[in-house]
Amino acid sequence: MEQIERKAGMMQQKSTGKKMALSTLTKIALLAAVAGVLMLFEAPLWFAPSFYKLDLSELAVMVGALSMGPAAGAMIELIKILLNFVLNGTITGGVGEFANFLIGCSFVVPAAWIYRRQRNIKGMLLGMAAGIVCMVLLGSVINYFILLPVYATVFGQPLEFFIQMGNALNPAIVDLKTFILFAVAPFNLLKGIIISALTFLLYRKLGRQLEQ
Repeated sequence: MEQIERKAGMMQQKSTGKKMALSTLTKIALLAAVAGVLMLFEAPLWFAPSFYKLDLSELAVMVGALSMGPAAGAMIELIKILLNFVLNGTITGGVGEFANFLIGCSFVVPAAWIYRRQRNIKGMLLGMAAGIVCMVLLGSVINYFILLPVYATVFGQPLEFFIQMGNALNPAIVDLKTFILFAVAPFNLLKGIIISALTFLLYRKLGRQLEQ
């Protein structure tokens, strides 16, 4: 009798585990689809060249990362990038998309990692603050060494061309370093603050439901 009850319990645990896994995958797919749609709506900012455009796709990614963990957040980010790749194609041979994936993960993964260890408002705010710092730093490095040189090659223009675009908006931009300092870093900082604020407001209504 005990063996029968033990087997029944194990079967029930496996069934519950499969249901939870299926539920998690469904949530990841849904949030990735929402992020993919949000990524289609972009707006330029006044202090950065027009090819830097703000979208709210990280909102869905951040909500998923906080509710299901860093790995789920990275998966949502990856699917979002792949969806955009399919819908819009690429002009960088996938380099730009890979760089954007890394920058997105640098934002949501630290935030989710900290929140998983301190599941309260303080932990959420600390996590998102850490994510913003990581995104600003990594985004600056990737733009300096990878993205801007790749765009220069793709468009057949010297880096000076992009610097001049930045200088037209801000006279303080005179070289690549000041371009990063006054255009790229503020762009990612503002994006991080906006996404974090919206996440904080939205998560109080949807987050708990996604955690179940």
